[in-house]
Amino acid sequence: MSAAGARALRLFGPMLHLSLSPIADSYLLVVLLAAVLIGLLWIGPTGRRLTKGKRWTLALVRLALVLLIVAAGLRPTLVYSTSKKQPATVAIMVDQSRSMSVADMASGRSRWDFVSSALDEASAALKRLAADVELNAYGFDAQTVRLAIEGGRLALPEAPLGKETALGAAIDDVLRLEAGKRLLGVVLLSDGAQRAMAPRDVAPQIIAGRMKSLGTPLYTLTFGQARGLGQARDLAVKDLLASPTVFVKNELTIEGQVRIDGFVNRQLAVRLLFETSPGKMTPVAEQNVSTAVDGALAPVRLSYVPEVPGEHKITLEIVAQPGELVTTNNSMSTFVNVVKGGLNVLYVEGSRRVEAKFLRRALDSSPDIKVDYLFIDARRPNTKPLDFAERFAPGKYDVYLLGDIDSSAFSTDEMKSLAEAVDRGAGMAMLGGFHSFGPGGYQNTPLAEVLPVRAGKLERQDLNGPIDLSMHLPGPLRLQPTPIGLMHFALNLGANRAESQAVWAQLPPLDGANRFTGLAMGAAVLADDQAGSPLIVSQMYGNGRVLAIAVDSTWRWWMQGRPSIHKRFWRQVVLWLAKRDQAQEGDVWIRLDKRRLNPGERVEFRVGANGPSGEPVLDADFELRATGPDGLNVPLRLVRQGDQTIGSFRETKSPGDYALELKATQRGEPLGETRARFLVSEQDLELDNPSADPATMHSIAAMTGGRALPPEELPALVDELLRRTEELESVQETKRTLWDTWPFFFCVVGLMGTEWFLRKRWGLV
Repeated sequence: MSAAGARALRLFGPMLHLSLSPIADSYLLVVLLAAVLIGLLWIGPTGRRLTKGKRWTLALVRLALVLLIVAAGLRPTLVYSTSKKQPATVAIMVDQSRSMSVADMASGRSRWDFVSSALDEASAALKRLAADVELNAYGFDAQTVRLAIEGGRLALPEAPLGKETALGAAIDDVLRLEAGKRLLGVVLLSDGAQRAMAPRDVAPQIIAGRMKSLGTPLYTLTFGQARGLGQARDLAVKDLLASPTVFVKNELTIEGQVRIDGFVNRQLAVRLLFETSPGKMTPVAEQNVSTAVDGALAPVRLSYVPEVPGEHKITLEIVAQPGELVTTNNSMSTFVNVVKGGLNVLYVEGSRRVEAKFLRRALDSSPDIKVDYLFIDARRPNTKPLDFAERFAPGKYDVYLLGDIDSSAFSTDEMKSLAEAVDRGAGMAMLGGFHSFGPGGYQNTPLAEVLPVRAGKLERQDLNGPIDLSMHLPGPLRLQPTPIGLMHFALNLGANRAESQAVWAQLPPLDGANRFTGLAMGAAVLADDQAGSPLIVSQMYGNGRVLAIAVDSTWRWWMQGRPSIHKRFWRQVVLWLAKRDQAQEGDVWIRLDKRRLNPGERVEFRVGANGPSGEPVLDADFELRATGPDGLNVPLRLVRQGDQTIGSFRETKSPGDYALELKATQRGEPLGETRARFLVSEQDLELDNPSADPATMHSIAAMTGGRALPPEELPALVDELLRRTEELESVQETKRTLWDTWPFFFCVVGLMGTEWFLRKRWGLV
């Protein structure tokens, strides 16, 4: 519509006016129409036969009709305005978690007391606000609940008892519950610290970003100090490290850290508790710690030698002190496996070679074999540890492995001690190398009689000279068991003799080997090469078993796709040397990713079964159950992924000890059973560290366009929100057209009918 078109005639004031909108937006056109109609009226029938009164009556009727038609051309519209306040909502959120009970406010009052007082002081303003907007209140901890409001007063619980503060999830709950409404603002009363577990641990910053996009401001009021009094006097175990596996009568070392708040320069006792019998925790070691700085971490290192095999619970505990608000964080626990009959192996090498790396990797994959590795350079005496001679004490190690190390690295007494250890029952193997056997000069040492091979007097490799290849067999050569070796435990790589022979035939050839020029009386050749040269020779020495293994490149088996065969071979070598080849029972196992979990956290695990020589039983069937606190006893489902069988369990809400109980069978025959335990720690999320977090409250308020305010400004904030309701008033215009209504139409038709009737009556038609 053009500027010359519609005109508003302010006849009744700003709230009511008349608007004209001529046809074709042209008053001129309406004037021309009026002129034409009046002209027609003027030149129409004169009616001279009529009396003067009748002529005036007829003229007035026609004039009225013309005026109505002209009025219709102007299209008059009556416009009136009304003011209406739009509906709006204000939401108040109150933190009712346990951290709000901390008394770190003025005069030693609790945060909850201050929240109650602040809401009481604002009750009158809240009542006025509730008269103009919809006022809703919510209490939150782990979940969000609606609070009743009566007369501006919120129906708060007597005490805050919530065990979590799901700050972000609670704000999200309120936005969802108030969806579709115009939120004038959200008022949050809290200490600002989020302490929640999945899935309620949504970051409040994420929800604040959504509030910004919705145009909903968040006003935060923080209660509590950034360093609460509950934290100021607190002792907590913050870390616990322990090897998951230890052998019987070996030292178990536990390391940890304790945080000390409010007890500086005091001697505080830290104890190690060990499960000596089911359910009985016995103190076995103790250490005093102290710090001069409040809040510092003190390191702890304790040790214990377990005597009984099995799975045992260990606890690191700092003794509680008077004045501590929270004591649930004074201890931390986990589980260790004390392995029955665990093997201790000393592996001594004299050169940095690939074989040593892969051999160690193979043995480390066996949980019941513990390898101590020493590198000693015969040219550098300082590389020998000071306690080297003590390594050959009776019972110190079950098996000794000597790699490519020259005899000059040992003293005569050390070699005598090693020979005596083998005589008493320890196992020993010497591995192929440029400085092993004869080239290493062992033919004139106390170990000459221990070894199952003999060397000539002239067989000696100069430490600093070129390698004499005449003392070695060139490669490639294939290691193959002899008929005796096929029946030997160490060389059994299959389910039966034929399968084992087939496996050996498929193994890649090796790079070379030491050349044995003679064998000891009673020695047995377990393996040789294609030409019949002995490569693996065994013998008994006193009560001990000895192997001479001429090769030094079995790592090629691993690198060429046979790692399981490589691990099995070296494991069986060690087991045979330690006289553990007689055991026929299988090994059923459970491997947990974690032994210590938080409530609600999922535990993942793998299960399996091994045969007597350590090979996996791939067709084993498993039955698994989980037991735990509150009478928990449920079967668990396992899933096969390739050669692995895995599972998971998440019903871990209750703190306490849990156990996985596994039974394994093969074609209906039992393979064995085992049990693995894990711990769900007892956490007090709210009081372990009850510090307030004003920084988070400031940041999320700023993100939404709101403000962070001190608690005493709550009444002023409510009054501000009340004033903002005036902005919600909107003016609505209502238009009522006067020219296209039924009364107008009846008037036009009536005048036309009247005019025709009068002319008919008066004889003009």
